[in-house]
Amino acid sequence: MQVNIPLKKVVDNSYDITIDSLPKTYFDTKIAIVTNPKVAGLHLAYLLSKISAKELYIITVPDGEEYKNQESINTILESLFNHRFNRKSMLIAFGGGVIGDMTGYAASIYQRGINFIQIPTTLLSQVDASVGGKTGMNNSYGKNLIGAFHQPKAVLIDPHFLTTLPPREFGAGVAEIVKMAVTFNKEFFEFLQSADLNDPEVLQEAIKQAVQTKADVVAKDEKEHGLRAALNYGHTFGHVIENETKYKEYLHGEAVAIGMVMANETAVSMNLMSKDEALRVKNLLEKYNLPTSYSVQNSNSFYETFFLDKKSSDSDITFIIPVGIGDVSITNSVDKQIIISVLDHFGDA
Repeated sequence: MQVNIPLKKVVDNSYDITIDSLPKTYFDTKIAIVTNPKVAGLHLAYLLSKISAKELYIITVPDGEEYKNQESINTILESLFNHRFNRKSMLIAFGGGVIGDMTGYAASIYQRGINFIQIPTTLLSQVDASVGGKTGMNNSYGKNLIGAFHQPKAVLIDPHFLTTLPPREFGAGVAEIVKMAVTFNKEFFEFLQSADLNDPEVLQEAIKQAVQTKADVVAKDEKEHGLRAALNYGHTFGHVIENETKYKEYLHGEAVAIGMVMANETAVSMNLMSKDEALRVKNLLEKYNLPTSYSVQNSNSFYETFFLDKKSSDSDITFIIPVGIGDVSITNSVDKQIIISVLDHFGDA
């Protein structure tokens, strides 16, 4: 005996990504802006000059990757309960990737899901974290291991917020832009090689191309069953680096930059990428003062940590390996000794 529940239907999760000055907007509902003290001090007054609502609240959580945890999620949820938010209410993620991920995750689980909008304030979150609906938090086992796919209703990218961005944060965003180009767009990579991203107009064009690249991938594979996993190029190695350094030594984009160099060295060992191509990627990263080396203390321990990655299974580790510049391979058949050899090389660095 069986009972069928016919839930097959098409849900349109489409939304617009706007790259321009924030428009003046009124929301006829309860709104909570989730941010951190640093972003609030720099830009909250500007944001409040642009938006208003039937009821508007500010929720502040601590700044930093180490606070992307259950305690911060609880802070957000408790405020929503205290102010009696309902399913028609909305959150606004106002900050970098940490704020965006936590706000989206809180929105996905509050009363089984409410709407949220992304207003990213760092280059990294503008070109990557705010687009695609990945939400979540970290725990002691690793980064983003708890979360949900929950698409925002809109992403509003205002270049104004980048005027106060520290150089390291800027570089961290550049790393994600380079990631998009190496994996999917050789012409974009060549544009970046000759471009000066310190020029606001050139930067805006780079943001547009990076966002368009990611949007195209997400549209084909929203929940990362295949193609979208390629956007984790550099992340498999980078997440281990973040974990080993307790999220305190490197910004996310910096760890990804090192991870890309490690992935490139793996690709060279597998004859998928030439040494010249790997050097071109490394030189582009170093052009924006991104780190490209890391001292691996224990190659076997580093390797074992890969198994905590969301893309891996009990016995297989999924690696994102570039095939030249502009193409990529998603594989779980990289010989362990190749990876150990690459890690040993970094240990000798």
